[in-house]
Amino acid sequence: MAAQRDERPLGQLFADFSRQLSTLVRKEIDLARTEMTGRARVVARDTAMVGVGGALLYAALLALLAAVTLLLVSIGLAAWVAALVVAIVVGAIGAVLVQRGRTGIEHADFTPRQTMETLREDADWAKERVK
Repeated sequence: MAAQRDERPLGQLFADFSRQLSTLVRKEIDLARTEMTGRARVVARDTAMVGVGGALLYAALLALLAAVTLLLVSIGLAAWVAALVVAIVVGAIGAVLVQRGRTGIEHADFTPRQTMETLREDADWAKERVK
């Protein structure tokens, strides 16, 4: 198979290569920005839903805790003992939830994998063009 020969001068070849490489880098930056913006939008929307849902759950939890405290009082516990029991149980549950949430946040992945893959491909392409 015969190799195709480019008749442009070496200076022109390097200028074209430099221009194409510059365009490629700009497009890669745009891709990374688009990829991260999309992920950030999803996280922002989900965070807002968690916040609103959390506020509603908090109101419901306060009402439920008051009901449980009153129930304990009605079965014969002193009011302060009933409130203490409820506070200890709720505090333990809260601690477990905080720990699980922290673990989830630590494992969140914001790496722009698609951008990294195309950058590798671009580097391979550039090496091939220089040969």
